[in-house]
Parts: sequence; structure tokens; C-alpha cells
Amino acid sequence: MSSDVTWLESMPEVYDRELGPALFHPFAEHLASLTREMAPGRVLELAAGTGIATSALARALPDSHITATDLNPAMVSWAAQREPRATWLEADAQALQFSDGSFDLVVCQFGVMFFPDKPAAFAEAARVMAPGATLLFAVWDVVEVSPFPAAMMASLSTMFPDDPPGFIVRLPHGYADPDQIRADVQAGGLEVESLQRVVLTGTASSAEGLTEGFCLGTPLRFALQERGELDVLIVQLTEQMVTRLGPGPLEGESAAFVITARRAP
Repeated sequence: MSSDVTWLESMPEVYDRELGPALFHPFAEHLASLTREMAPGRVLELAAGTGIATSALARALPDSHITATDLNPAMVSWAAQREPRATWLEADAQALQFSDGSFDLVVCQFGVMFFPDKPAAFAEAARVMAPGATLLFAVWDVVEVSPFPAAMMASLSTMFPDDPPGFIVRLPHGYADPDQIRADVQAGGLEVESLQRVVLTGTASSAEGLTEGFCLGTPLRFALQERGELDVLIVQLTEQMVTRLGPGPLEGESAAFVITARRAP
């Protein structure tokens, strides 16, 4: 498994605690609100991570059976304890273990960007979707329009001007072309019904917490470890982040594309 998609040890807990309220909770609630009128009986969540969207879906769809999946064993193990209302399984979105037509709704919050072959992942989603079923997913817009990750990238560029770690730009914010998204979804055999840019506000306790979240809760950690002593670098990055954002508490907007696609009846 590539270090870009690896979460180990305490990483899921840090990710959930520090980045959840700042980046993921607002969009989880937004996605869940879109599912209420669908009333799906069987829901599959792909790349569910620590279960932030899973919890929102469970609250919005109390009568649905939710199967939450992630490729990373550490995420599945941690999230299964966090959100027991779902059935948790390890699964590769490009090679799902489910039968054809198994689900009425497939949801993926900020996971599609990590799929190496996106049309193949969309085709797998289409395969396990029942006729007329819906795929609902979100991907981040470019990093420059979301101040929290933008501040982290600016801080990294200041500290490593010749070779800043590129994880944040390359993966989380690297799939932000609506035309490419539409083309990939259609190549997977689904029809895009809606593609909207959504801007929501998240909160962080402090710039220090945000730095901890990015540096210890995401694969950025591995790139930093290659460049120096991790604890020392986090202190230096925290100083940079406080300069850019203030100490906290903080509020910041994040921009993403929310896409709804459907399998033909």
C-alpha cells in the first residue's frame, strides 16, 4: 500500500479529532441531508475513513442498512468502534466484494481523489448499484480556495522552498476539474445528474491543532519524516500556521464539488 493512502497507529484518531470539525463535518451533514428524500434501504459507503460521514448518514437514515468500507485496516478498526450503527468492512473501491445490484445508494465523501483508476472505481460502483440507484460523492476544489489547507501548503513551501511535500495538492486537492469528473463518471457507466460547487465553514480549536491534524493525521507525516525530525518540524510548522491564521479558535471556509450520478433504471 502506497504511503499516500496509509494511515497507521494513532493517525485515524488525530485525523478525526483535529481535521474532522475543520474540514469534514460540515460536508458530512450536507451529504447526509441530500440522502433523506432518497430513503434508500441499502447504503454502501466507500473510503469511509474514520466514519464522519457514516455517522451523519446513520442519523439521517435510521431505517437504512449502512455498509461502510475503507481500504485501510487501521481506519476500519478505529471507525468501527466510533460508529457501530454501520457494518464495517475492508474493501477496495476498484474491486468490491459485493454482488451486482446490491445497493440503492453509494456514498463517498472525499475518497474518490485517492482511487488510482477513477473510471474503474465508478464502474465498480455502478456494478453494485441497483437499477436506478444513486452515487453521491464529494471532492475538494483546488487547495488555494480553502484557507486551512492553503495555509499548510504555504507553510510547507516556506520551510521547504526547493521541495515542499506535495501530498495535499497532489491527492486531496488534485481532482478538481469538473469536466474530468464528468468524463470519468460517464466512463464508469453512470450519468451525472448534478455537479455543484459547495462552500461550507468549518472550525478548528487552534492553528496548533490544525498542524497536528495535517502532520500526524495524514500521509503528509511520511514526507515530513523523510525531511527531518518530525517533532521539530511540527513545532516550526505550527509557528508558520499561527502567523498565517492566528492562534485560534478558527473558522474557515472549504470549497468542494458535490456530485450526484445515477445508474440507468
